[in-house]
Amino acid sequence: MEIVTGAIPSLLDKLSELLDGEYNLQKEAKGGIKFLQTELESMQCALEKISRTPADKIDDQDKIWARKVREMSYDIEDNIDKYIVQCKGRKRKRKTDEQHSFKEAIDRFLEWLWQPMIRRKFATEIREIKSRVIEVHERRRRYEVSLGVDKPVTVDPRLFAQYTEVKELVGIDEARDELISKIMIEENEVPKKQGRIVSIVGFGGLGKTTLANTVYKKIRAQFDCYAFVSVSQTPDLKKLYKGLLYDLGKSINEETLDERRLIEALTEFLEDKRYFVVVDDVWDISVWKMIRYALPDNDVGYTIIITTRISHVAEQAGGAYNMKPLSLNNSRKLLYRRIFGNGNKDNNEEEEKCPHEELAEVSNRILNKCAGVPLAIITMASLLACKARDKMEWYEVCNSIGTGMENNLDVENMRKILSFSYYKLPCHLRACLLYLSIFPEDYEIEKDHLIRMWIGEGFIKYEKAGKSLFGLGESYFNELINRSMIQPIHDRFDDTISSCRVHDMVLDLIRSLSSEENFVTVLSDMGGTSPSNTIRRLSLHNDQESHVMAKATWSLQHARSVVVFPAAASLVPPLDCCRVLRVLDLKDCYLSEANSSLNYLENLHHLRYLGLRDTCISWLPEEIGNLQLLQTLDVSGTQISRLPSSVVQLRKLMCLCIGEYRTRVPNGIGHLTCLEQLSELHIDDSTRNIIEELGQLTELRKLSIELDEWNDKLLECLWKLQKMQELVITGKISQRSIGGLDAWVAPRHLRVLQTQSSCWFSTLPAWVNPSLLLDLTKLKIAVRELHQADLEILGRLPALRFLFLEVDNKNLGILAGFVVGAGAFPCLVRCYFLGLVWPVVFQHGAMPRLRWLMFFPFYVGETRGIACNDGSLDLGLGNLPSLQDVHAFLYAAGKEEGEQTKAALMHEAKMHPNHPSSRILNKQMTTAMRLSYTGR
Repeated sequence: MEIVTGAIPSLLDKLSELLDGEYNLQKEAKGGIKFLQTELESMQCALEKISRTPADKIDDQDKIWARKVREMSYDIEDNIDKYIVQCKGRKRKRKTDEQHSFKEAIDRFLEWLWQPMIRRKFATEIREIKSRVIEVHERRRRYEVSLGVDKPVTVDPRLFAQYTEVKELVGIDEARDELISKIMIEENEVPKKQGRIVSIVGFGGLGKTTLANTVYKKIRAQFDCYAFVSVSQTPDLKKLYKGLLYDLGKSINEETLDERRLIEALTEFLEDKRYFVVVDDVWDISVWKMIRYALPDNDVGYTIIITTRISHVAEQAGGAYNMKPLSLNNSRKLLYRRIFGNGNKDNNEEEEKCPHEELAEVSNRILNKCAGVPLAIITMASLLACKARDKMEWYEVCNSIGTGMENNLDVENMRKILSFSYYKLPCHLRACLLYLSIFPEDYEIEKDHLIRMWIGEGFIKYEKAGKSLFGLGESYFNELINRSMIQPIHDRFDDTISSCRVHDMVLDLIRSLSSEENFVTVLSDMGGTSPSNTIRRLSLHNDQESHVMAKATWSLQHARSVVVFPAAASLVPPLDCCRVLRVLDLKDCYLSEANSSLNYLENLHHLRYLGLRDTCISWLPEEIGNLQLLQTLDVSGTQISRLPSSVVQLRKLMCLCIGEYRTRVPNGIGHLTCLEQLSELHIDDSTRNIIEELGQLTELRKLSIELDEWNDKLLECLWKLQKMQELVITGKISQRSIGGLDAWVAPRHLRVLQTQSSCWFSTLPAWVNPSLLLDLTKLKIAVRELHQADLEILGRLPALRFLFLEVDNKNLGILAGFVVGAGAFPCLVRCYFLGLVWPVVFQHGAMPRLRWLMFFPFYVGETRGIACNDGSLDLGLGNLPSLQDVHAFLYAAGKEEGEQTKAALMHEAKMHPNHPSSRILNKQMTTAMRLSYTGR
């Protein structure tokens, strides 16, 4: 919301806090604050109206006024924050020193002297702020600025896709034929009698309209009537219905018909006709439903194609077809045709070659950045076509992608097409998207890392009780993916979305918008955006000489975020000049002992996010307890042996990431009652009392702990943590507890459970219930006794994607085999089976998404019962349609028997349609090898 309304929303909350709280404000200051509240509320409404209008349709004076208001709101909030922090800091200090009576008396005396002076200074500042607000308001009136000033009429660049000649297209034939096959009967290519809806969904500029139009022209003659209509972001439904009737060939007296009668006219006209309709550019499911009312189901058949950038619209409309990017070969064809002409269209191989060999390498780099998006390729071709055939000039164009490309008509059209998605975003998502301009091109952005930064910046606000800020941030992240604004990256173990990447063309757009609004200042390989006199957010990508020289001129007194990437570690700015900083991220920057980067850290009283992961630091200042607003502290991957005792004073801390180096936490961790994430906490003899304190952290949603040995008090602690979503308890396999968690009942919203190296469940717990654990995606447990019915229960878990299941059946004398039946494990992607006596047999329809399968150990002597008559082995691997990798570790009485079984498994894998890679080992595994393959 910040890019739209600046800091006004959070500022209004703080003004209310000043009036309602115990701040002993002077009468003049209270009056000024009430005036500010009224004035800023009006300004917020005006800014929201401006934000709903594309930039090219806003009067320049309105743009200037909006920018001034946003900048002013930042400055006002900085002043308010300083006063609030100052007041709260004194109250906290007084509480901390209560046990020292003499020191308390001195403190009270100093406060008695200083408080009137602070209040007078604040009253003066409020007076100055009030004058500034009045001045901005009067300036707007003086120049008679009004919204909606007429702009020259511009042509929507998306319309060109409907009139592009087929001969200009590349790679469209395959997609067209694939889509037609979803509509037609393959044998005779006659439209199916029943109705068919197909939703083409994909990134802006991917060619959805072009594809729909090509299919439309190819098959429309086979229908009684047909129509192609565009919806747009702000549809006029009455006009759209009239357009449908006109295209379909129905004559009406349109002047007398309202929307209801137009719908009736359409349904009556189409009820006995085989019709074909393309509805292009749908943005809202409610709009689609209104259109759908006018397109009836009938007995003679119909086909409807819609195009949309929004995944959930496609899913709800039905028949989602994900538009694929162009292949590299087709991308080359399109680029070279556009630059060098049509070339030899009869020779595909020649058309894929660059006519100028010295330009081949840079061409490939450009195409990799375009990532198969036709709009991006065409835009780049337009830039390159007017350049000399010189590779250095082409490299300049290549390096400009994502950093603010030179302007020409095609670049502007590309940005305009992509900006339709941006302006359709709700206000609260725009700031979240523009914040991504902080990251370098092609950077893999971790989801959790990003959401914590959003929270630190204040982009995410509480909406309702029970919904955490992080949970709300996850919904924002998912919505940006759903709207095709960011590209998801899936975790290789469980296929959940763990990170994202920003397409270079979207990065170019948001860098352009961000620079225009002074939202982020970026210094990168290509120089980045030009630093403003007032830097609000600074992103340093490298330490180029020009950046080193520019460092002396930086003014960071208003900076809210400073993000430094490893190549720019030498440019970490002095923290004493960043007094209103909210986010400081130095992840992966090498900060040596001699490095003074963390000096004055304790003075950053406004800091919410402190990212020091993998910085090699070995200490934090004891005064870190001064950072009373800190919400995230990430010191994972550092060499810190013990956190300062003052960490327990950080009462707003929501995320504490310690890492894997056994960093000790101080006593009193139970005071951090806002904690939602705590990892990796090491507990040994000297820190056992911390387990009891964990029970006080009732807001915990993610907990990762490492135990030297099992502690029975842990069970009592876990009973109190009912909001837990991810629980990881690791330990020494040789010292695993038996039944330590048997009495525990998992919370209903559990997503991840990993306990296999710390304890055995005696049997499968009763709470492993498919009707209760609807969110469980990752399960790593050790169950001593497992039966077929238990495996069937696990197979019905609706969201399970990763399963690591270790059993002790052989030692318990349980020799029965296991069968995975049809429909079991519908979402499972990766599966480890350890300790099962018999190998598992898979029936047709089992594990439809399974890609990775491992057995350890595989008892060869027990496979005789499932061998075929010819002695071959049939585990049913051919029934796993998505299988890509098979791993098995054989235990055989003799070498020959083991080799035979190995050969049988290799053959079964070879006969699989996917030809999965297989690793079959016929030897005793060492403990170290076992641990490496169990994913611990």
